[in-house]
Amino acid sequence: MLTIDRVSLKLPMYASWWKREWATCLDELSLCFSAGEVQAVVGASGAGKSLLAYAIMGLLPASAQLSGQLHYQGQPLDKTRQRQLRGRVLALIPQSLNALDPLVRTQRQVAWAGQRAGHSPAAAWHSAQQALNHYQLDLRAQQAYAHELSGGMARRVLTAMAHVSQAQLVIADEPTVGLDPEQRQRVLDALRDLADQGKAVILITHDLRHALPIADRVTIMRDGKQVETATASAFQGIGSLLTQAYSQRLWLALPDNNFSTTALGTVPEMQQETNVA
Repeated sequence: MLTIDRVSLKLPMYASWWKREWATCLDELSLCFSAGEVQAVVGASGAGKSLLAYAIMGLLPASAQLSGQLHYQGQPLDKTRQRQLRGRVLALIPQSLNALDPLVRTQRQVAWAGQRAGHSPAAAWHSAQQALNHYQLDLRAQQAYAHELSGGMARRVLTAMAHVSQAQLVIADEPTVGLDPEQRQRVLDALRDLADQGKAVILITHDLRHALPIADRVTIMRDGKQVETATASAFQGIGSLLTQAYSQRLWLALPDNNFSTTALGTVPEMQQETNVA
């Protein structure tokens, strides 16, 4: 459905008031995302995960230098096509809950997403109610303002907005941050449900452990580079099915593996990056 071919991204940085330099944030990424799958993109903070989402959606700042090719359904995904598809065929579930309008009740916000996708006001209102019911948000939550929702409820509202948009590609950026186990599982189940409906779901997360049960494939990123893409089932045992040592180290460092250091040796950066668990 979506193909990324040798995509690189540079953003400006200023070493001083008069000297501009360019930081490479994505480096020759080549990825493929398929319908009916959840593909988790996993990495520590600064790995470039969210910037990848913004590149796909066409939401990068004007100063960004993007190279390489993006194709959706076999056709180039350029800026014009991104504008045409964004909010209709391409949907982003953002990391920040500030994406919800604080002055508008839940159902109306979800209905607006349906109208942007081309539904009539009446059809959008009905679809919003159905989607909110589907994601286990009761009448009280449907009539609530954003500040009256828990974190998990707010993220399910954002998922419902992607649902009514009829988007075929859904990107969820760190959708489980700050949630308790029950709310986190509800959000992850909602993403799995979208994939089971035939959509392509990109789950951007630092949380490898909780992504694995719903993911079909996992891409490990580090410093803007793709380390490895593997099936979720490859993350088992001592990681012998993984081809890259870094992926194996991340897997072995998870709490479920007793923070194993058997295959790690002395790797200074791992002390910081085990928080990918």
